[in-house]
Amino acid sequence: MSGGSSLGVAAATEADQLWAERFWTRNYRPGVPVCIEDELARWTSVSQMFEADSRRFADRPGYVSLGTALTYGQVLAAAKAFGAWLQSIGIQPGDRVALMMPNGLQYPTALFGVLFAGAVVVNVNPLYTPRELHHQLKDSGAVAIVVMDMFARTLEQAREGTDVRQVVVTSMGDMMPGLKGVAVSAMMRHVQKLVPAYRLPGAHRWKAMMRRARRLTLKPVETRPEDIAFLQYTGGTSGVAKGAMLTHRNILANTIQGRVWILDQIDQNAPLGNVTMLPLYHIFSLTANLMMFTGAGGRNILIANPRDAKRVEWILRKERFVGMTGLNTLFSSLLKTEAFRNRDFSDLRLTIAGGMATQKVVAEEWEAVTGAPLIDGYGLTETSPVVCIGRVDLEHPETMGFDGTVGLPVPSTEVRMRRDNGSWAGIDEPGELCVRGPQVMLGYWRRPDETARVISADGWLATGDVGVMQADGRVRLVDRIKDMILVSGFNVYPGEIEDVVASHPLVEEVAAVGVPDPVQGEKIKIVVVPRSPELTAEMLIAHCRAQLTAYKTPRLVEFRSEPLPKTPVGKVLRRELR
Repeated sequence: MSGGSSLGVAAATEADQLWAERFWTRNYRPGVPVCIEDELARWTSVSQMFEADSRRFADRPGYVSLGTALTYGQVLAAAKAFGAWLQSIGIQPGDRVALMMPNGLQYPTALFGVLFAGAVVVNVNPLYTPRELHHQLKDSGAVAIVVMDMFARTLEQAREGTDVRQVVVTSMGDMMPGLKGVAVSAMMRHVQKLVPAYRLPGAHRWKAMMRRARRLTLKPVETRPEDIAFLQYTGGTSGVAKGAMLTHRNILANTIQGRVWILDQIDQNAPLGNVTMLPLYHIFSLTANLMMFTGAGGRNILIANPRDAKRVEWILRKERFVGMTGLNTLFSSLLKTEAFRNRDFSDLRLTIAGGMATQKVVAEEWEAVTGAPLIDGYGLTETSPVVCIGRVDLEHPETMGFDGTVGLPVPSTEVRMRRDNGSWAGIDEPGELCVRGPQVMLGYWRRPDETARVISADGWLATGDVGVMQADGRVRLVDRIKDMILVSGFNVYPGEIEDVVASHPLVEEVAAVGVPDPVQGEKIKIVVVPRSPELTAEMLIAHCRAQLTAYKTPRLVEFRSEPLPKTPVGKVLRRELR
């Protein structure tokens, strides 16, 4: 595959356009529009849509954390107050503000507050190591950050050399009422010992900041659809993490695409419980949960740590929910929890999977246990994220369910497969999956060359994935072109792993590859040529663990005495190692 080369040779002809339109409508549920442009034209910003939804459902519980619920009206007021506070400390439209928190009541408050102030949200994985955090803060030019106290030490170690001048530190219970909030925060700090000691001179405490913020008035900000709303960091097609510039229009488009696909089938006069297991810093959860379900006044049940299946079930024990989003590993983990398997699923009508390939055995067992079909989809950070999704027809559930494809392109979205020579592939012919639509990113932050490699002049994004368009319009994924490793739904790029391993003084050569794993999808293996027989696998894993997030840490180590296989120009042949 030609990977990141220009798509100019694949410019769409009139025949290509008719070909694409035929597959937009094939198998669409009646009532789903082919085009969303009229609805999209109604909105100028993500914050405008959020405010409209919040006023419509002002008295309805919108966000729930550890049993504490805040209404849409309460979160709207808090978000506007936070936005006013950001303006009061000098945050200007276009400034970048980082958020480093697990799912909790502060997240939607801070996120929409940043957007109300006209600034750009930089979502940060709270499990980052100092090295990873430093790169993202420095690269984005973030001038402020909101961080959960559990991760404040990481910020302390990463802040030097960045532009961060304002820090807000929050605790898990800060937006919970009275003694409950105090107790939750104290439990995290003193009983579970989850808050390491840290030193951040001049940092603002969330509660004190919000008391001042509620006395301020938000100044109107003119936001255009083309303005950047989020910098979502991803490896893109390869290499070091870079910020995908997602505009207000991108997020609005993908939100509308999801809403017309699903929400008009659900009674919006009744509260819609929706389980938000994936972290809100992840683009899938950000769009599918935080944005899409607010259009139905959804009750977003926020799960801070989805990897603890028993605790997830404890949190959900008194909750009733209609929808759930997640990924294969989370569903598999829940299915192994007896209490979850035995709960009442009579309200559950829809489960949407994304983030990684869904295994057939998991999808089948999920439907057998819950009675609700598991709908698979496909997307990537660069497309805000949804490109394709399986059929959702709640009136005819027999037409739904896992079928080995990722479904159909969502409205206003073109999907084609490209041959090696740049021409379009035909039906049932594999090729690089390319997508064009209003959800496709503006480009990579301050990386015009990287942007030009993946987005053509006429708007086609090369995804780096190999796919097939079936005769009925559904898309089937075949493989990934690049060497990216997918661990529990997270992109891991071999170059980053190799850089860390190569920094060990006893390593001569290294290559990182993914190997199949029934739980995580893939796990990371490193193949190493050592400088000394003293080097052990345990030493290398400990070295990586100190510099990499847990999911990026290798699980397998293979030592070789011969040089690694390479191309004539010296590039390691990872495919031979796999």
